[in-house]
Amino acid sequence: MRITLCEVAEAWERRVLEQGLEAHELTFLADPLTSDSLGRAADPEILSVFIHSRVDAEALDRMPSLRLIATRSTGFDHIDVRACEERGITVSNVPRYGDNTVAEHTFGLILNLARRIHQAYNRTRACDFSLEGLEGTDLRGKTLGVIGAGRIGLHVIRIARAFGMTVQVHDVRPQPLLAEVLGFRYLSLEDVLRDSDVVSLHVPLLPETRHLMNRERFRLMRRGALLVNTARGAVVDTEALLWALDEGIVAGAGLDVLEGEELLAEEHHLFRTPGSEARLRELWCEHQLLARDDVIITPHMAWYSREARQRILETTIEDIRGFIEGRPVNLVEPPAA
Repeated sequence: MRITLCEVAEAWERRVLEQGLEAHELTFLADPLTSDSLGRAADPEILSVFIHSRVDAEALDRMPSLRLIATRSTGFDHIDVRACEERGITVSNVPRYGDNTVAEHTFGLILNLARRIHQAYNRTRACDFSLEGLEGTDLRGKTLGVIGAGRIGLHVIRIARAFGMTVQVHDVRPQPLLAEVLGFRYLSLEDVLRDSDVVSLHVPLLPETRHLMNRERFRLMRRGALLVNTARGAVVDTEALLWALDEGIVAGAGLDVLEGEELLAEEHHLFRTPGSEARLRELWCEHQLLARDDVIITPHMAWYSREARQRILETTIEDIRGFIEGRPVNLVEPPAA
């Protein structure tokens, strides 16, 4: 079976994949799948990609032998799943690999914001050891609002409870038994935003969650609250966040994801992408975020631990083997018509 694996840059990753798929013809690309790199993809029967590869209808048409796309991520918004269904192409993902990993990074951002660690670090590097403006706040006794209580959100809740925080949750699928066991309560989105000292986002990027945090929702937040996003960048309206920061509604933001971040990773796409003018505006806003002292930005690395990366590769091998052997696993369902 011809298998092309994109965004495999490190030797140890390649070794794991070669050992797990040794019976097949493998082509490795260190860079994401693009219109330029498609020519080196060797018309695969199976394609494995990561989040920076954009697999749209045009790309699919240039791979006529393709039968399976195995994305090495939980999210699959970089793949046109509907176009895959129309062409009889199966899509699989990695539903679990970094639940605790992302949750731990989330709390790293929360602690950083609450105790102004990044500001103190920058100041002491400049040989300034003053404490003025560095007063932090305890987490114990504060209220954490979790938007989206899936596997990652539940890990965040467990950590928060260990810190002595009160937790309230908004999720479209409440699980009362879990709430009782872990000691949190479900509320409406509006109530969670009004009553939380820290709001942490853990929802997938869907049409209904795009710009979930807009100006109207920011207006509902408790003044001086913190916002953390380790989900998807477009869940937050960047212009609205800048406004909320300027107004003092949001006292600080910890962002592992940015709206339009795929363009930051691949600047050569900037002027080829439809709607690039609007995306340039997104990038401009993000540059403003980078310059702010009350914002921490990390480069979409919440998932990025050695253990999580190993789990991703192992699950991807399982996805590919299962498909070849006629027992597909971790299938992505196409969206409802």
